[in-house]
Amino acid sequence: MSYRVIQWATGTVGVHSVPAIAAHPDLELVGLWVHSDSKAGRDAGEICGSDPVGVIATQDADALLALDADCIVYMANSDLRPDGVVDDICGMLAKGFNVVNTSFVPLLHPASTSAAMAGPDLLARLEAACQEGGSSFYTSGIDPGFGNAGITIHALALSKEIRTVRMMEIVNYATWDNPFTMFEIMGFGKPDPSTSLLLAPGSTTLAWGPVIELVADALDVELDGITEWHELIHADEDFTIASGPIAAGTISGMRFEIRGMVGGEPRIIVEHVTRLRDDDAPHWPEGHGYRIEIDGEPCLKIELELSSHVGDHNHAGCLATAMHVLNAIPAVCAATPGVKTMLDLPVYSGRHLLR
Repeated sequence: MSYRVIQWATGTVGVHSVPAIAAHPDLELVGLWVHSDSKAGRDAGEICGSDPVGVIATQDADALLALDADCIVYMANSDLRPDGVVDDICGMLAKGFNVVNTSFVPLLHPASTSAAMAGPDLLARLEAACQEGGSSFYTSGIDPGFGNAGITIHALALSKEIRTVRMMEIVNYATWDNPFTMFEIMGFGKPDPSTSLLLAPGSTTLAWGPVIELVADALDVELDGITEWHELIHADEDFTIASGPIAAGTISGMRFEIRGMVGGEPRIIVEHVTRLRDDDAPHWPEGHGYRIEIDGEPCLKIELELSSHVGDHNHAGCLATAMHVLNAIPAVCAATPGVKTMLDLPVYSGRHLLR
């Protein structure tokens, strides 16, 4: 069976999604929404650097929502418009479209108290829209998503007892060409953390708290709360990354933790170690991807490194983010109406992708 799919936006993840849909034997691209005037009216494949696919990009949302399609792949920018994203998605669900999302990451677990920071009625709105349209909704990616919660939830089934769970991303972001996120959201190239939206109190909890709460739900554990911690390094000289210049004295690396507290102790932790130069902060954990560390019986350590035949690890991470929701589409379309998480869907894989 082939599922008819509308792609919503071609940003840093969506640009990978369009060619992947076009090449996927289970999916058929039938529409593409774009934000930019310069992309409207062009072939979707051309916009994304691949061969033409015969689908013309449009800014006419109403025309796309009048199409006969099974699923919308939602990847529009959510950094400064989370309310607009939720409005978009609820409207799509209410019209009967199943939706998979990588855009607004707190929706990985909309029932969590962390996600509720984005709106106290978030889950109720999404669920009501699903029931109205008879549709299903699912959010994932690589991080938040498979690179932390997805690996961990399955790995915990190997445990006799569990003391702590640590989910880490250790990645050099220097080749990621996304100036707005790198500079305005994360705060690289800025003089101090007061100019970083990501490091503002509550921001990392909003983004990664749902990962912690999803793992806590899998363990049937009640958290006391979630706390945040971070430390920074500053550039000792001027240098340039794909997103632009980093001046001496400005933020050039960050390490932060989001800690799920149980009994007054951090027991379920997400940690990010983000460098722009491999040799910086040698006292920080070293690695090249995602690491899961479970202290218990037995103790577990899992490493996931991403690479690509046509790009680097950042290219691979964006592609993996897209694929984890694209490969979920058959399961999401087959699910009963409602908001779904990794705990709700059956195990899914790369069906029909062995070439």
